[in-house]
Amino acid sequence: MKLHIKKFFLRWGIPLVLLALFLLFTVRLNQGGKVPLVSREGQTFEKGVVVEILQDNLQPDGSRVGEQRMLVEMTTGVRKGQTLETTSSSGYLFGAGCTVGMKVVVMQSVAGDSTITSIYSQDREWVIYAFAAAYLLVLCLVGGKQGLKGALGLVFTFFCIIFVYLPLVYQGWSPFWVAVFICVVTTLVTMYLIGGPTRKTLVATGGTVAGVVIAGLAASLFSMATGITGWNVSDIESLLTLASTSGVQVGGLLFSGLLISSLGAVMDVAMSIGSAIAEIHAQNPAISRADLFKAGMHVGRDMMGTDSNTLILAFAGGSVSMLVLDYAYDLPYQQMINSNNIGIAIMQGLSGSFGIVLAVPVTVALAVLLYTWRPARA
Repeated sequence: MKLHIKKFFLRWGIPLVLLALFLLFTVRLNQGGKVPLVSREGQTFEKGVVVEILQDNLQPDGSRVGEQRMLVEMTTGVRKGQTLETTSSSGYLFGAGCTVGMKVVVMQSVAGDSTITSIYSQDREWVIYAFAAAYLLVLCLVGGKQGLKGALGLVFTFFCIIFVYLPLVYQGWSPFWVAVFICVVTTLVTMYLIGGPTRKTLVATGGTVAGVVIAGLAASLFSMATGITGWNVSDIESLLTLASTSGVQVGGLLFSGLLISSLGAVMDVAMSIGSAIAEIHAQNPAISRADLFKAGMHVGRDMMGTDSNTLILAFAGGSVSMLVLDYAYDLPYQQMINSNNIGIAIMQGLSGSFGIVLAVPVTVALAVLLYTWRPARA
């Protein structure tokens, strides 16, 4: 009985205490206020339903020119229950092609009896929630118990990025080291949920952290060699305003984003290698360290090609719009290869791949040491 209690305490007691302390730290971290960058006094974003189109802007060719005018019944805010006349622009970033019955988000400014409104976008909130819930449900149904643990790990990672990473960066902490901290914490929790308090969890965690840090170092070396820094991003003007008001270290945001982006792929490699070597060692405990290392490297070599390719394609996919524009304008090769945007995309893809490839021998070596380690007898 005492043995079961001890195992339960080690399995869940200590982690729950650490989780409670982490949640307390998170609550304290998010108690600080923010310096307002723009004045939003009197302006709110409320929900409504389009009940009538007064003037449409749909052209015979399917395009929209000018503005729509419509009546919207407000469902939230101080004008809830009232029907207001409003407009929707034809832009692609703001506004919406409204139809009767469409749920919309209305940008509303109220001053006394005066109300100024415009359509901000279609109301997508519950669609987003539904898709996220559907993904988590499918993950749990297909993955079973492990899928449920993976879903919990995913939710925890999202929680850490929103409520830990962003507040720490906003308060002036180094984005790079905050990203390393987030990667360590989320990796520990995710691996612990999947593997429990085992050597495999320790191996996968160590390999993941090593791979992510290697990716960051590779990006730093690329930056020093090419002159590309976090100050060369496209939205630098807005970031400079933020830096002047809150102390955010803008230059490190690019590299911290790289660490977080590469985390998933490196984690996959580390856990897969850790599991494979654990299985090999379990089937043949007498295997030598050299043979176990060779077996682990064979597994890792089969994985590193596909996973590094996945990461490069992910960053390339995020740059498709830019690549299509460059191709359409027929820009000279020297202009494209030396542009900041192309350089950043290449740096992200290659640095992340460095992390994946070099995480393989690190994870294999760590696994061999831990799986074959035996405490010295007195």
